[in-house]
Amino acid sequence: MIKLFKKYPILSIIVFTLVMLLPNLNVIDVSIMEARNFITAREMVDDGNWLLTTMNGEPRYEKPPLPTWLTAISGMLFGLKSTFALRLPAILFIMVIGIYIFKISKIATEDISLSTRNAFIALTSFYIIGITIEAPWDIFTHGFMCIAIYHLFSVFKKEKNYWKHSLLAGCFLGLSFLCKGPISMYALMLPFLLAYGFTFKYKQVKAKAFSFVSILILTFAIGAWWYLYVRFQDPATFNAITQKETSNWSSYNIRPFYYYWSFFVQSGLWTIPAFISLLYPYLKSRVSYLKVYQFSILWTLFAVVLLSIIPEKKSRYLMPVLIPLAINIGFYVDYLIKHFKNMTDKKETIPVYFNFGLIAFIGIAFPILSYVFLKDTISNHLFSYILASVVLFSIGVFILLYLKKKDMSKVFSLTVLFFACVIITALPLTKGFTNEKYNPITGLKAEVKKQGINMYGENYISPEMLWYYGEKIPFISFHDGLDNLPDDDKFGLLTKETFNEKTLTKLEGIYYIKEITTYNINRFPEDSKQYNDRLLNVYYIFERK
Repeated sequence: MIKLFKKYPILSIIVFTLVMLLPNLNVIDVSIMEARNFITAREMVDDGNWLLTTMNGEPRYEKPPLPTWLTAISGMLFGLKSTFALRLPAILFIMVIGIYIFKISKIATEDISLSTRNAFIALTSFYIIGITIEAPWDIFTHGFMCIAIYHLFSVFKKEKNYWKHSLLAGCFLGLSFLCKGPISMYALMLPFLLAYGFTFKYKQVKAKAFSFVSILILTFAIGAWWYLYVRFQDPATFNAITQKETSNWSSYNIRPFYYYWSFFVQSGLWTIPAFISLLYPYLKSRVSYLKVYQFSILWTLFAVVLLSIIPEKKSRYLMPVLIPLAINIGFYVDYLIKHFKNMTDKKETIPVYFNFGLIAFIGIAFPILSYVFLKDTISNHLFSYILASVVLFSIGVFILLYLKKKDMSKVFSLTVLFFACVIITALPLTKGFTNEKYNPITGLKAEVKKQGINMYGENYISPEMLWYYGEKIPFISFHDGLDNLPDDDKFGLLTKETFNEKTLTKLEGIYYIKEITTYNINRFPEDSKQYNDRLLNVYYIFERK
């Protein structure tokens, strides 16, 4: 099997991604960003809003529709209520990023082993996986951009027969734009172009001018048509949303210029190798492909600097930096694999022992650590606990053994395996974090239908609540008086807070009001930092007197 994977690296990337991520795809609860996107996908299918996209019946033009189309199609094939089905396209795009990091590395170095390792570093970088939950549409725009960059790299490198690559580069640039606008062009493509120009130089520019123009035309044609369509179909809403989104770049989540300087931490297990890979004076005489190493480090640093210029900053915006950083880390890992056995300088060896020794320690200590945190509920997840403990403990021991032998090839493979096994075996244990007040809303829709009443929302209902409810909930407001109350003699109401005394007195003059329950979809207890008040809603039934 190992020989087969070495012979077919792309197959190994595909199998690794699917085996690592598919088994527990529905374990983690739907996040706020996922909920917004999944609701939009559901309304595409239920209401036919494929172009003028909506969320809870209201226009939602903040994000272009391509990722939502892919999610909606997956939902149609495998079930719109299935978290597995709706997350599947994002997981496939993690695989796409792995494949095209391999292809970009291969076209730059022609080294299959190095390129394969680069792909696996990316696939085991923490935030490349995490972004699919926190901001799932980012993985699509950067996935398409990786494909475009590979074909653009081919256009730059080849002296002839590059027309196919020109057409594909334009198509995938447009598709990236149709996922999240110019985000990936700024965060991934522009740094790539700058880095390429500084290291490899642009050649035959005049001869390839028509190709470059064709790429721009295709990019605009594929990427801009939806924006133009919505602009003419619903101009007032489109302009309002555009102004709000534009103002956020300079007035929302403002952070200092240096906010992203710890970007390498987001690579997770590879944090120390990532930092060392950025020490150009140290590695420039040690790497196998100096020119490509210069390219990858410039690509990484240009991306960080360009993102730092934007006043609005969020941790998730750094995700595209991890793509060139994976290539950069690969050069350091390649150096360790080839030379670590002969290293004697403690300045070089101590960081290696510390990084991989720490990973081994986490694996060995996992049975104890997980028991301490989950001892009250571990009996409910005994099989998962035993499986994760045995697997991670064993991998930790083997990492230490091969680290002692200075066999960095084995240490690297075991580190990749460790990351995968954490997701496969340990992730189900997160269900052990319980909240006694947890009360899901998933059964309310059926209950409301059974009673034959309509449901309304007031004050605030989180996107997660709306998603798990399973249907649109029209909103009413009591803040502007009671002139817009529903005509229904009896209806259900979800609200964020209990009514104030003045409003309640007025309402009780019109309705019999019965508080039914409080829906709480917090998995963590109230004393936890992960607890969030917005995941609570009080459910009432109103009946006209």
